[in-house]
Amino acid sequence: MDEAERTRRAQAGRRAAEELAARGVSAVAVTWVDTSGVTRVKAVPSSRLEHAAAWGVGMSPAFDFCMVDDSILKGRFAAGPVGDLRMHPDADRLAVLAALPGWAWAPADRYGLDGERHPHDGRGLARRAVERLAADGYGVRASFEIEWALSAGHGDEFVPACSGPAYGMTRLMEQADYLRDVLDAVTASGVAVDQIHPEYASGQYEISVAASDPVAAADTVVLVRETIRAVSHRHGLRATFAPMVLADGVGNGAHVHISLWRDGLNLMAGGDGRYGLTQPGESFAAGVLSRLPALLAIGAPSAASYLRLIPFHWAGAFACWGWENREAALRLVTGAAGDGARAANFEIKSFDGAANPYLVMAGVLAAGHAGLGEKAVLPEPVDVNPAKLGPEHGIAALPSSLEEAVRALESDDALEEALGEAMVRTICLVRRGEAALFDGAGEEEVVARTRWIH
Repeated sequence: MDEAERTRRAQAGRRAAEELAARGVSAVAVTWVDTSGVTRVKAVPSSRLEHAAAWGVGMSPAFDFCMVDDSILKGRFAAGPVGDLRMHPDADRLAVLAALPGWAWAPADRYGLDGERHPHDGRGLARRAVERLAADGYGVRASFEIEWALSAGHGDEFVPACSGPAYGMTRLMEQADYLRDVLDAVTASGVAVDQIHPEYASGQYEISVAASDPVAAADTVVLVRETIRAVSHRHGLRATFAPMVLADGVGNGAHVHISLWRDGLNLMAGGDGRYGLTQPGESFAAGVLSRLPALLAIGAPSAASYLRLIPFHWAGAFACWGWENREAALRLVTGAAGDGARAANFEIKSFDGAANPYLVMAGVLAAGHAGLGEKAVLPEPVDVNPAKLGPEHGIAALPSSLEEAVRALESDDALEEALGEAMVRTICLVRRGEAALFDGAGEEEVVARTRWIH
C-alpha cells in the first residue's frame, strides 16, 4: 500500500468516523471470510476508524488455515504462530447495522506488514479478477441468492420455525413480523432488496438483492447474512446458512447470478447465438461451465456440500447448461420478453452457503476470463432433467466429494494462475483437512457437526 492510498483510506475513515459519531454509533465490526467460509471479526471503536483504515488492525495469518472446528492446519504456506497481518476496514463500504444498534460494519482488505496485499485475501483476489476483465474492456454484474433455515429449537437442535408448505403464504404469515424486520434491517443497511419469500426446505426463507459489481456483491452477502443472524437472535430464533440442515432435506444454496457487459451492453442478450447469447457471453459462460468441477472446491467447500449436490434437488449436480433448467448447473435466465437487455444472466446453481463469497467471485471471474481467451463454446443445451439422460448423451455428473473437487482444482492451470499458487494450495490443504475431519462420519453426523458453522 503506497502513501497516497494510505492517505486516501485515512481520509475516508475520518469522514466515516465523524458520521458515525453524529449517529451515535460506537463501534465498527471489521470482517473477513476465511478459507472455510467462516466470517471472522475484529472490532474497533468508531473513534479509531481513521487509524484502522490507514494502518490496519492486527490479525494472525494462521486463520487462513483454520478448519470449521477452529483447528489450524500446517502447510507449505502456513505461518503458524509467527507473523501478523493488517486488516484495513474499507470505510467506503461501511454500513450502519440496523439490526445491531450502536454498531457499524466494514469489510477488511488484508495486507502484510510490508504493505503488500496478502496472497490469501479473497477480497483482493476478487478485485484483481475484476481489473483483469476491465483491462480487456469487460465488466460484470453479479448477485447471490441468500437462503437460510430458521429454527425455533433450543441449543443445537433444529426445529423449523414455520410449518407451512413450500413457498406458501402460511410460512410468510407465521413469521410476518420477523420477515418484515429482516427486510427493514437489510434495507436500512443500504442494500437494495429485490424480493424476500418462503423457500422449499423446512423452515427455509430466501432473500434476493440487486446485482452490483462482483466485489460489492460479495460484501453484500456478508452484510445480509450477519443482519439476518442478528434479527433472528433478537426474535429468539436461530438462522443457519449451512449447506445441509437436515440430512434428508434439500439444504441451503448460494446461487450466483452473473452477466458479462461491454460498452453498457449486456452480452448475455442481443446476440446471434442460442437464446440470444453473444459470442463473448457464450465464451465466458463456457469457461465457467468447463471449470465447474474445479470451482466446486471453492463454491461447495464443505463435506456437507456433497449431501446437497445430488439430482432431483435443483442443486445443479450435472455439468450442463440449459434455458431456465433448474437441474442444470448453469441455468440461462433470459428474463421476460423485452427485458433481456437488462435482466439476462447465468445462474450457477451448484454453490452453497459454506462458500467464501470473495473466493467464489474470484474463481468464477477467472474461469470466465479464461473462456473468453479460449473463445470457448458451450455444448448443446439440455432441456430436460439431466439425471434422466443416459451416458450416451455425454453429460457428466459434477464431483460427489471434496477430494474429487480438490483434484480438479489442482489440475486447473488457469485458476491457479489467476488465484495464485499460495491461495490454491491453501484451499486444497483446508479442503483435504476437512475431508479427513469427517472421514467415516455418517450423514446425520456430518450435518449435525456443520449445521451451525455458517
